[in-house]
Amino acid sequence: MSLIFETTVGGRLLGIETGKVARQANGAVTVRYGNSIVLVTACASDEIRKDNDFIPLTVDYEERLYAAGKIPGSFIRREGRPSEEATLSSRLTDRPIRPLFPKSWRNDTQIVITVLSADQENAPDILGIIGASASLTISDIPFNGPLSAVRIGYLNGNLILNPTLPQLTNSLLDLVVASTKEAVVMIEAEAKEVSESLVLEAIQIGHQANQEIISLQERLQQTYGKPKKMVAPLEINPDLRAALLPLIEDRLSSARRQTEKLKGEEATTPLRQEAIEKLKDTFPEVEIVAAFEVQLKNAIRRIILQKKQHLDGRLPEELRSIHGEVGLLPRTHGSGLFTRGQTQVLTITTLGSLGQEQLLDGLGLEESKRFMHHYNFPSFATGEVKRMGGPGRREIGHGALVERAIAPVLPPEEDFPYTIRLVSEVLSSNGSTSMASVCGSSLSLMDAGVPIKAPVAGVAMGLVTGEDGDYVILTDIEGLEDAYGDMDFKIAGTATGITALQLDIKIPGISQEILGQALSQAREARLKILDEMRQVISSSRPELSRYAPRIYKITIDPSKIGSVIGPGGRVIRSIIDETKVTIDIENDGTVYIGSTSEEAAQKAIKIIQGLTQEVEAGEIYTGKVTRLLPFGAMVEIVPGKEGLVHISELADYHVSKVQEVVKVGDEIMVKVIEIDHLGRINLSRRAVFEDLSRVPGARVSDSLRGHRPVKQSPRERSLPRPPNKDTRYRRFYKQ
Repeated sequence: MSLIFETTVGGRLLGIETGKVARQANGAVTVRYGNSIVLVTACASDEIRKDNDFIPLTVDYEERLYAAGKIPGSFIRREGRPSEEATLSSRLTDRPIRPLFPKSWRNDTQIVITVLSADQENAPDILGIIGASASLTISDIPFNGPLSAVRIGYLNGNLILNPTLPQLTNSLLDLVVASTKEAVVMIEAEAKEVSESLVLEAIQIGHQANQEIISLQERLQQTYGKPKKMVAPLEINPDLRAALLPLIEDRLSSARRQTEKLKGEEATTPLRQEAIEKLKDTFPEVEIVAAFEVQLKNAIRRIILQKKQHLDGRLPEELRSIHGEVGLLPRTHGSGLFTRGQTQVLTITTLGSLGQEQLLDGLGLEESKRFMHHYNFPSFATGEVKRMGGPGRREIGHGALVERAIAPVLPPEEDFPYTIRLVSEVLSSNGSTSMASVCGSSLSLMDAGVPIKAPVAGVAMGLVTGEDGDYVILTDIEGLEDAYGDMDFKIAGTATGITALQLDIKIPGISQEILGQALSQAREARLKILDEMRQVISSSRPELSRYAPRIYKITIDPSKIGSVIGPGGRVIRSIIDETKVTIDIENDGTVYIGSTSEEAAQKAIKIIQGLTQEVEAGEIYTGKVTRLLPFGAMVEIVPGKEGLVHISELADYHVSKVQEVVKVGDEIMVKVIEIDHLGRINLSRRAVFEDLSRVPGARVSDSLRGHRPVKQSPRERSLPRPPNKDTRYRRFYKQ
């Protein structure tokens, strides 16, 4: 039996339906909002994975381009590997639902979100979170939900619930809030330098809006929900605990107070091995290792809560030592190295023409983007040996977070017509490499001479909670504080306000009080980091690297675009081959010419101007002889446009043979005497002589007459050459 439950959210109807499709899944729902529809299924295996010490959860977000009435642009015309947006949407669902599974759940679990319809008004990524929660809630899979998610925008001074995709293009805030009945469990945001108070208000509105959708899922569960599977809690054998504590308790706490990551691990490893050797005859080794890790986690948390400080002895608000450099790589367009404690990131800037922007083949409104940030995390960054390959979900997610943080401060395309690519190479990792990438990106952009609005810095905030409401908020967390803590709250922004947020937690929820305190503490840290960065480079360099292309901008008549492109693109390709420049043409007639050589760029500009220049009757041009005919000469007066000089018009005297006056390659001055109804151009050299002879005291030179001086008439003497008509252009960026 099919069941539909509906409620109104943001002035539009949200409906959840179950029992109609995908009936073999443990739980399946379709979620509809406007004309966007997603199918979400939840499945879990019956076998318990005993080799895992984490929840084996996979979330797959399947974009189907038919959902937006599109055919894939790939050669095989079908969907291939997930797009970057699909990967980010998968992570957006995974992050809030993962903390709500029982800690001891070890069954393979898969959530599949299939976008069936995308109206390009209502984002399907939010529906995926709601559908994942609803499918898990009605299934027999243990899940401490339900939860819900909404999006908050900020337009015209007002916070808006679930703005449409067109509205988001003008919004100062794009914030996703996922929460349970009790508290917030995940935040993702992109902003244009908004205040901490505005973000807190938006989070509160989002949390309240989620309650109605959560109630809808509870009604669905009451009607259609299955009994949940039983899960045994994670427990340490009491005898093992009693035997283990005397061996490691005191030494474990001191071992983990090492300030360097590798030294701390080296100090812990002998303790682990000692425990295994002494207890392996009594207890299974896997249980000893698991118990050791629990004791290690408890020791770390106890140190932080008791001392109210970082593991390395810093105060909760204190930053690690910071160092920055720029201009490290001589042949790149810009480079910045940012080091904070043991975390180190090198970011490189590369500038290109607008034609090198990334083409998008997805369900969103954007078809291309001119700014890209890519994040690489090699194994040597943690001193490990791993197989090198393409970017994983984590790398894509971190790269996108930095991209969102930096995008609001970049100059608009009309002021800086470049494609911008940043690549952050993580060289060493001990906590918050993504926020170090934000800082490195700002340094690199300023080193490259990109006129950014303001530098951006980022910091990761951590949390350790104890009994009776006790907690410590940590600024600039290290790897262990992230791994064994309760929160990873990444906050990036300028001195004016926030540009990006990302909150992930490992506990059921975070209160408004903790969120507010973390935001305030992060702002103070951000300002300190920005001060340190200004000591390295205070503003963008006034000039681009000499290896970066210069972009010149000219405007042509839109009706002449075809003349520049030519049949099958032959003309524009020939210009590019001849001058080695890049050429990008907009539909409004704006033409961008890019080159590291000003001479080559000017040559290309001249050719394009010639192709688009209107030939006018009565005007004089300097042209090149291209062909000789028995009855005259063909002369190219502007690139791509030829006219005929009849033999009778070659001179102001009788010419018996064309070759007596001109040859192929000669440059001669001609006047347009006629453009017939077929567009054919008739030229005259005789008319030029007649016009110039009317100038008092002037005479026509030998060079003007041609290369046959013996045929000059007395009237052909020295006269100034009138310039060709010049189409003006503007150059937008010049070194």
